Amino acid sequence: MRILITGGAGFLGSHLCERLLNEGNEIICMDNYFTGRKRNIAHLLNNPYFELVRHDVTEPFKYEVDQIYNLACPASPPHYQHNPIKTTKTSVLGAIHCLGLAKRVGARVFQASTSEVYGDPEIHPQPESYKGSVNPIGIRACYDEGKRCAETLFFDYHRQNNVDIRVVRIFNTYGPRMLPDDGRVVSNFIVQALKGEDITIYGDGLQTRSFCYADDLIEGFIRLMNKDGITGPVNIGNPGEFTMLELAELILKKVGGKSKLTFHPLPGDDPKQRRPDITLAKQELGWEPKVKLEDGLDPTIDYFRKLLAEGKA
Repeated sequence: MRILITGGAGFLGSHLCERLLNEGNEIICMDNYFTGRKRNIAHLLNNPYFELVRHDVTEPFKYEVDQIYNLACPASPPHYQHNPIKTTKTSVLGAIHCLGLAKRVGARVFQASTSEVYGDPEIHPQPESYKGSVNPIGIRACYDEGKRCAETLFFDYHRQNNVDIRVVRIFNTYGPRMLPDDGRVVSNFIVQALKGEDITIYGDGLQTRSFCYADDLIEGFIRLMNKDGITGPVNIGNPGEFTMLELAELILKKVGGKSKLTFHPLPGDDPKQRRPDITLAKQELGWEPKVKLEDGLDPTIDYFRKLLAEGKA
């Protein structure tokens, strides 16, 4: 197939490009390099079936493709709060342009949504039926509400124009090719530990997250995209739940060194619990994560260690 991947040079996009290219597809990788990096897809550039396009999804685009994966949007708080208006535009206009293209060429289109649509949840774990508890005027709203609006557009294009859609809600994911300065907890802790700096804990460190390794997540993407008769939304994530203190201790154990834990005030609207209910993914896709956190951290730490040695982190 001929497949367009927006945000294709990003952390998850580059893994998806690589996997789909290895399966014999022709890939158009689109990115504006705000959080994507050419180094993530440099090893794919010599493949004749891989095309790299510098473009921003807030501007229209036209391609003849069979499938579209829309992954374009900064996903970590420091990046999406850097220019919150642009973040909302990226989610909303990016969705409109992907859906418009899918409608014109008859392509199946996939939206990488997020567990952030659940906000600071009042139900735990979060099933897809939960409508969420989001602050529409908070500092995270540009991302949370942008992604919620994108889901609205996907389902309205499906109902009104019969566009073939797939919507996934991504929970915390980690692995090689994360940005060292993305402000996410796994990359923060690893980089701080490798540099021998103190580990920054927000709040009391008892808030929880569930961490899915990138390869597991990409497998879930592809299963949903190629499954007929289901639109989603489908939660894709690892239901194993860890406190920030447990994560910090595990990383320090693996990295070594003498970093200490320092505690800081919790950022605004930061959710206290986050864990997916993946019953639907198990039933409909036969999917569940295979990589344990303690195993997935090893290649992730190795990746950041190499970046530091090259002076790129």
